[in-house]
Amino acid sequence: MKIIVNDFNLKETLLSGQCFRVTEEADNSFTVILFDRIINIKQIDNTIEFVSNNNNNLEEKIIKYFDLNREYNYIYNKLNIDVIMDECISKCKGYKILKQDEFEVCISYIISQNNNVKRISNSINKLCELKGKSVSFNNKVYYLFPTYDEIKDITVEELRSLGVGFRDKYILDFLNKYSNIKEINILSTIDALNELMKVKGIGLKVASCILLFGYSRFDVYPIDTWVKQFISNKYNIKNDQKTIEKFAKDKFGELSGVAIQYMYHSERNIK
Repeated sequence: MKIIVNDFNLKETLLSGQCFRVTEEADNSFTVILFDRIINIKQIDNTIEFVSNNNNNLEEKIIKYFDLNREYNYIYNKLNIDVIMDECISKCKGYKILKQDEFEVCISYIISQNNNVKRISNSINKLCELKGKSVSFNNKVYYLFPTYDEIKDITVEELRSLGVGFRDKYILDFLNKYSNIKEINILSTIDALNELMKVKGIGLKVASCILLFGYSRFDVYPIDTWVKQFISNKYNIKNDQKTIEKFAKDKFGELSGVAIQYMYHSERNIK
């Protein structure tokens, strides 16, 4: 199947660090474990070509995951408010914010705390092998991310076998509180952040990442040490969490999360 795309860069989007279950293949295509299926996808100029083990609503799933129906020119125009953002935006044209599975993104970003991408991916893959459904695709066996029902009874011992370390108790607490968290979509962003932060180990940064990459809440501002340093240096303001939070909220408003992703991606990921 094929889709004509405008202003889209598949590689920059998939390898930006938003998601943890993507493999770049030798032919420059990407294999992605996407919701309830496996896809292999490749971009040639303004066309993306993709195949899957499950063609049911496949185009709809691709469009949703890659946020292809959103008008990003509006975002560019709203954020292009100074020379710093102009430079960031120019480097990030075609970079989209993924719309990932909400349950998967919650657990993935709990695992991501104080961790590197390789270890995060390794732990997630082990979890999927342990509790997820197996799927055959292109002569390989893959494992889907487990549903809540498939994982709700996981034990501490099983979690420790995945290499999640101290994050085991955070995952268990999340699962215990999931009945409330699954209602996040009906909450305001502030209330959603507060609900997520009721889970042990979820602070503002992780809660913001969950809402940005799983719920398309662009008004969050996932601030880490690198972001604080970048904003402090570029805008000549105090390198302080509260100061940076207020700055992002006041300057970028409803698009704070996108602005911070453009800053990070343009300086850290693009070679």
